[in-house]
Amino acid sequence: MAFDLYVRTPEDLEAAIDEYGIVPFFKNSIPGFSISEHVDPRVWFSEDDVGVWEWKGPVIRQCRCAYGKLFEKKAAFVSREMYLDLANWRRDGYDFDARFDDGLATWADKALFELVDANAPALSTYLKRLGNYRKGGRTGFDASITRLQAQGYVLTDDFVYAVDRRGNTYGWGTAEYTTPEKFWGAEFTEKVYQRTPEESYQRLLAHLAGLFPGEKESALHRFLRL
Repeated sequence: MAFDLYVRTPEDLEAAIDEYGIVPFFKNSIPGFSISEHVDPRVWFSEDDVGVWEWKGPVIRQCRCAYGKLFEKKAAFVSREMYLDLANWRRDGYDFDARFDDGLATWADKALFELVDANAPALSTYLKRLGNYRKGGRTGFDASITRLQAQGYVLTDDFVYAVDRRGNTYGWGTAEYTTPEKFWGAEFTEKVYQRTPEESYQRLLAHLAGLFPGEKESALHRFLRL
């Protein structure tokens, strides 16, 4: 099964996530492996504010898929089935508390993870206010939230838009964060550690090799690594 994508509608994107399991939003180290390279220009930046940027939240809700900065610090959609292996490998078998106890996570990441975990789903603006992430206060929100997503502990579960007096949404949308455990519940918690991290990695590698049979294995490794 080779990667063959052209996005014109939300349904195209949903079908791609279901079929390919991993669908990066932006160009990355694997040529051709992104929505941005295979999207109808009319829905990339739409004058009517109806396009792939606005579809992200509805697609996440419809597909119940993972979304976040998951590969090369760039956003991607990942099906629940594929995310189970991705989270297992990236976590290396650790839940967050065990990772921190073994000295593999910083105090800054611990503080933000606990805010997300205790308040999920929570808007980034709320988390910043609650955690005092501001000038003269705590710093490093963006770095920590990106790291927590890449490691498999935090997801974006929606985007919330400002609403004008007429009830119309506007702006870029504010990310709402949660944990995989809260997003999927038992569907995640009962399955995420059922394989060894290495087994999960090999499954991910084999999946990408099936999508890009002509790509060098070194490029696939580079895409998957933290």
